Amino acid sequence: MPKKLFEITLEAISVDEVVARLVDPAIGAVVTFVGVVRGETDGREVHHLEYEAYPEMAEDKLRQIGDEMRARWRTVREVAIVHRVGQLQIGETAVVIAISAAHRPELFDALHYAIDRLKEIVPIWKKEVWADGEEWRSGDRRWETRGQGDKEMGDKGTRGQGDREIL
Repeated sequence: MPKKLFEITLEAISVDEVVARLVDPAIGAVVTFVGVVRGETDGREVHHLEYEAYPEMAEDKLRQIGDEMRARWRTVREVAIVHRVGQLQIGETAVVIAISAAHRPELFDALHYAIDRLKEIVPIWKKEVWADGEEWRSGDRRWETRGQGDKEMGDKGTRGQGDREIL
């Protein structure tokens, strides 16, 4: 059975297992990005995160990122991107991106591109849960609940309809 390189999963992610998907005698370098759940955002203590995704579309978009990377950086041999969904506790791994090549020079630029592109185009939504509220995020957009209606928040500082506020 072929190794799945682009995956949305409910299971805990093993960095070693993702890297093992790239094993090939032609490679001499693998770089990884490991995104973990942090316990603080913008000065607020995070209790846990909840990720949701449209798995089929998300996996297609992850594959698209891999294709874009191989087209842009010809030395990239293979890419694996695995993102977890469901409830994650502080310190748990949310995403692993692994990239292989014969040599390492361009891999760090490609890795930076991959995580930025993931946040830009992949249909994954993150809810940060605090003691006093919660906030959904997708890319640069945010929706916060503070007990009196939802607040839609983004990066522009403009006001939306009703009790939704776009920041």
